[in-house]
Amino acid sequence: MAGTDEEAVAAADDALYVLTAVLLTPAKFPSVLGDDYPEACAALGLAPLADGYGLVLGQDGEGARWTVAIDDVSLVAVAIASWDCGMEYELSPDERTVVAALPGWPLAVAVAAPGVPAPHDPGPEADDRPPLAPPDTGVWGPAQRRLGADEIALQWATWREQVADAGFPAPQPSEASGSPGGVGGGATDGPDGRGSAGGPDGHGENGRQGGHSGIRRVLAEARTYIDSPPPLGRVRSSFAPGDARTLRADGPGWSLVARTDDIAFVLLDEEPGEVLPVGRGPELPSLLEALDKMAVRPN
Repeated sequence: MAGTDEEAVAAADDALYVLTAVLLTPAKFPSVLGDDYPEACAALGLAPLADGYGLVLGQDGEGARWTVAIDDVSLVAVAIASWDCGMEYELSPDERTVVAALPGWPLAVAVAAPGVPAPHDPGPEADDRPPLAPPDTGVWGPAQRRLGADEIALQWATWREQVADAGFPAPQPSEASGSPGGVGGGATDGPDGRGSAGGPDGHGENGRQGGHSGIRRVLAEARTYIDSPPPLGRVRSSFAPGDARTLRADGPGWSLVARTDDIAFVLLDEEPGEVLPVGRGPELPSLLEALDKMAVRPN
């Protein structure tokens, strides 16, 4: 398998035991692959199609790991929705929808196909490209930072209950007149005592006075997105309880997760494992509202 379309189709036509699948679209993509949709596609050598892809992760008859990209996004979306509801769904992509067959898995998969050898990367005789692999959770970097933001978005209530509103310093006059107001400059511990999923321990003083230069930089860069739209997928909006939305924004070295009716959390590459809460103050609500209006939303 050298990566041509014909060989990718041939690979997908072989027995592939499907283990899981994910979407790769502007509104929803594996964040470990990049800060935005074009970057995530580039990590897999795919063109950023407007409608996106479905990524099917499975094993061949020899147990080798393969990631198959297909252009039938709706098929994968239906399969994921069925699995999320506890229903069985046999995902069998048509070979005509296969765009690429890539060695390895970009994500950690905890299950394996029964009756075949244990999961392993294909040998060079099958494909001479470096196999895809999930990020090392023992180190901190952009992928781990984005994974931490993913966890906060998924477990918002657990993270939010650790931050008391009284812990945020009152906005100073200078903050209310132009710089971010209500900035909590310290870290909050995660559900397992870590600053974020899989990262190093991140302990700090919640609500440290004087603000935080990293948070101010993130909010300033996020504001630039409003007038100068970033690459597709840098800002995404998804469902949240009530009339709120869960907002996710990423940029060079940072990730932000927020509820449009609540506070925000910031993660930085330069602060391993730290999760920095940002109070609403006078500035954050309008910023979140503006970002939500320009954000990509799932269809």
